[in-house]
Amino acid sequence: MGVHVLEFPEVGEEAHGSGSPRVSHFAGWPPLLARIALAALALLLAASALVQIAKSGTRSPWEGPVEVSSPAAPGSIAKPYDQDIALYEAAIARIRKGENYYDFIVPEHRAWKYPVKPQFAVRLPTLAYLDARLGAPGQIGAALALMFGIIIAWWRRFGDEGISYVRRAMATAVVSVAASLAVNRHYFPLHELWAGGLIALSFGLHRIGRNGEGGRWLGAFCAAALALAIRELTLPFVLLMLATALWYRNRKEALAWTMLVALFACAMAVHISLIERQVLPSDPHSAPWLVMRGLSGWLGNVSQASNLRWLPHFLAGPAVVLMTFGWLGFRGRTGTFGFLLSAGYGVAFMLAGRWDNFYWGAMIAPAMFAGIAFAPCALAQLVAAARLPIGASAPTAN
Repeated sequence: MGVHVLEFPEVGEEAHGSGSPRVSHFAGWPPLLARIALAALALLLAASALVQIAKSGTRSPWEGPVEVSSPAAPGSIAKPYDQDIALYEAAIARIRKGENYYDFIVPEHRAWKYPVKPQFAVRLPTLAYLDARLGAPGQIGAALALMFGIIIAWWRRFGDEGISYVRRAMATAVVSVAASLAVNRHYFPLHELWAGGLIALSFGLHRIGRNGEGGRWLGAFCAAALALAIRELTLPFVLLMLATALWYRNRKEALAWTMLVALFACAMAVHISLIERQVLPSDPHSAPWLVMRGLSGWLGNVSQASNLRWLPHFLAGPAVVLMTFGWLGFRGRTGTFGFLLSAGYGVAFMLAGRWDNFYWGAMIAPAMFAGIAFAPCALAQLVAAARLPIGASAPTAN
């Protein structure tokens, strides 16, 4: 059972020269446990093809703009914007006129009938200021740079990991499909679009070391810090980076991530205090976010907030599952990290987020797409661990 090192030489050593063998994530599993996992995967794939991934009777804003009139000018001609995006566009326009974000954002929320309770329902000002300073040409340039940066970072990472050329090209092509969403001009004001792209860039730039050796993390740190400054939903990614650095005893890196979390906590405290000063007792509270949508929340968020939205639901749902599971076919530390990242956000989406919060999926979709390129390897390795007849030779992703 398994793979011989002479048949697949990439299996022999880690790409970073650690000297530790690339072992399948399912190596050492008892056959019974592997068979239970196979059965669970089959049930999950079947369920993902059947469950609802969009609210009945509603359209997804990712399918195109809707007509919304500006609340500041009743009776004005409708503008082709989604309402969320119209709010952020209004904030950008006022910053360009020289206004301070915290002087107008709460009244602007009220005008658009958006809640200001709890205070973190109001977005951080980072992206609004960046968009205002960049202007339309600058935003296009930044989006293109982000897209190509993600693609190049992952092409190099797959090469550093010893991925075969064919699989490297396939995986990079999948990354390109995910990253292309960044150049959709309609969604430039949307925080999750940029934060999710920066998470994918950070993941691609990162190299996991051990005991402070063999790793590279400064570029990944800068990209993640910017993502966190744009959208606080980046925090789980940063915490996973911190946990990984601690696990592999990379002390300097762990200290840097710890300092970033502390700085973010201070910035959020200031942000909340500035918003709280303007909140009135009459302001309505936001609808609950902890709504337990289960599998629909996970699959719906990722599929609707990515290019999977072009697929029918019975294909989009299983694709999300295979993207997550597929990271287990990528041997070594990268595969473990990719699976934990994808599954972690998946669990969060199953617990939190309403149907109209589907765009949260853009936080993780660009970073998880590559997993599907390694799904056949993960399945073959699991079958091999289950000691099934078809598992006589399990290919390696690397």
